[in-house]
Amino acid sequence: MREPVIECVFVQAKMSDDSGPGQPGEQELASKMLQIQSKRFYLDVKQNRRGRFIKVAEIGADGRRSQIFLALSTASEFRDHLSSFSDFYASLGPPNPDNLPEDGKLKSEMMTKDNRRYYLDLKENSRGRFLRVSQTIARGGPRSQIAIPAQGMIEFRDALTDLLEEFGTDDGGYKGELPEGRHLRVENKNFYFDIGQNNRGIYMRISEVKTNYRTAVTIPEKSWSRFRDIFADYVDKMKEGGGSVGGGGGVSTATPTSSSMTAESGASPSSVSHKK
Repeated sequence: MREPVIECVFVQAKMSDDSGPGQPGEQELASKMLQIQSKRFYLDVKQNRRGRFIKVAEIGADGRRSQIFLALSTASEFRDHLSSFSDFYASLGPPNPDNLPEDGKLKSEMMTKDNRRYYLDLKENSRGRFLRVSQTIARGGPRSQIAIPAQGMIEFRDALTDLLEEFGTDDGGYKGELPEGRHLRVENKNFYFDIGQNNRGIYMRISEVKTNYRTAVTIPEKSWSRFRDIFADYVDKMKEGGGSVGGGGGVSTATPTSSSMTAESGASPSSVSHKK
């Protein structure tokens, strides 16, 4: 069997106020590049106003790119799993194409962080053995995955360890418990207020639900005070004009709800609607 080509390269860290569209204020603190067989992997430590995380990008020989995001604490857990998977891989005999596992899986683990789940599967197929890392977001969010050739797991672990030793395993950002969701009924409409958090920050999702229709808007936490001021201004103006603000018929008191928020791909304001 050919020995895998493995190379680790330090890439000069970039510091900027805007690392990409829709992510103002994000900084890249450090980056490493790994060449494992025909694939390149970039491990980028990034920071925004809510904390630090690692973006892992895989670029295949055909130029295709896939990526996952790991909070620093999750990256530390992943590093430990890589050690376990490497030990298990070392204990295996040579591949036997005539005796492949039915589902291709040799060993599996799962990690959970907030509303994200990570599935780690050491797999084997006719081309060899590899570790597939899949990232999912609760309730139907996007799914992304990378595949690390099994021979490169130790080098991947060591590169991750170097970054964690430099930047630690503290995610930063908000440490408290997020407020409960709340529910408000107005005539035949239901409004749900849910607080969520993802790698881009804390946000509020306000959903309007009718019998066969649902629409929602996502508001980043940094904008809440501005929204509050605008609402308060309208309330005051309606009171001055003799309006019945706060006294409309069919309004029930807002109450806590057990509905939990699923993180969107970003915390920038967005509006979606769909028929049920």
